Amino acid sequence: MAGAPPSSSVNNSSSSSSLAPKILLAKPNLTTSTDPSSSSSSLRSRLPSTGSLNLLSDSWDLHADRVLPFLTENTDFTVIGVIGPPGVGKSTILNEIYGSDGSSSGMLPPFMTQSEEIRAMAKHCSVGIELRVSSERLILLDTQPIFSPSVLAELMRPDGSSTIALTNGETLSADLAHEMMGIQLGVFLASICHMLLVVSEGAHDINMWHLMLTVDLLKHGIPDPSSLTPSYSQTPNMGSEKEPKDNMQEAVIEYLAAPVFVHTKLWDEDLSPDKATWMRKRLSHYFSSSSFKGTKSETTAEEQNDYVEPHVINTDNLSSMGMNLVLLPHRNQDDSVTAQYESYVTLIEKLRDQVLSMNSRPFAKTVSEREWLKNSARIWETVKNSAIIAEYCKTLQGSGMFRK
Repeated sequence: MAGAPPSSSVNNSSSSSSLAPKILLAKPNLTTSTDPSSSSSSLRSRLPSTGSLNLLSDSWDLHADRVLPFLTENTDFTVIGVIGPPGVGKSTILNEIYGSDGSSSGMLPPFMTQSEEIRAMAKHCSVGIELRVSSERLILLDTQPIFSPSVLAELMRPDGSSTIALTNGETLSADLAHEMMGIQLGVFLASICHMLLVVSEGAHDINMWHLMLTVDLLKHGIPDPSSLTPSYSQTPNMGSEKEPKDNMQEAVIEYLAAPVFVHTKLWDEDLSPDKATWMRKRLSHYFSSSSFKGTKSETTAEEQNDYVEPHVINTDNLSSMGMNLVLLPHRNQDDSVTAQYESYVTLIEKLRDQVLSMNSRPFAKTVSEREWLKNSARIWETVKNSAIIAEYCKTLQGSGMFRK
């Protein structure tokens, strides 16, 4: 059944996944030269492009045909997405969940992480949505950063308008388009994922919390990925698998992914039991009236008893709300002789174990990986054409917060 925990996927679907296609860990067309004179061209080759592994490209078009060959008719899979600002460790977390520790000689991790060179160039690593599939049939979705100056710079024409038309073909100012792209990404991921990792940096940055409340406000009329029938409307880039729209029945059964709020780069004082309890109470209060509190990712009673320290994952009343908060220390703190709490390496491994043990909310019906992808293509069009999101965009446009 879609949404079953990956551990059961390993046990129950070995026969189907053993023959399943695998996505290469290395990105296409990477330069491997060790010549120092070629470092700049090597870096450029590693920067984002509309390569074959991008589900959503920098033109804001969804290309299902690029990843369809890597998916199967298997119905025991889990979709995990991630969203957050630049440099907070989104790709690193997904690489850990994939099972890549970067130690394999000659193999790049599934998702590119921010190097010192890229950081110095003020670039971002991910464009649109990048998709990878693990051997356990985890479908992992990495996204371009939210609130990213480099994304905004790439969007902006000399006159300040956006290079991408987001709502009904209307040209927006680049800063408003940048804001709306984050909202559309959030709504889309909340619509198609079993689990959505919402990543922030530090103890006090709640911008991503605010974004998810906006997603909750605007995500209406977006169907459950499994509520669309197995026949599909004519969607761009779907090859020969097309059916007339008249042959379909659509029941708008709304669906919301289970969020896992992850705060990274915390220092020792932020991991104290008192501070961790304060953060959990704050999260509980912030989302007390939202739909997310009903999207529970459950752990067994035995698993809950394993977590005995207040700062460890999911050990408070947020569990009863269906909310999950994860605190990860700063990687540099592992070298500190005064650190009192668990290391970054230990806790990111616990994060992986926690995510893989969650029974996230299933879709309404059982679907295969390929059906999920085709339905996701239709849902993306629904998100882009949403009247509610378009109205919200007009409200922002008239607020005076963005340039005309």
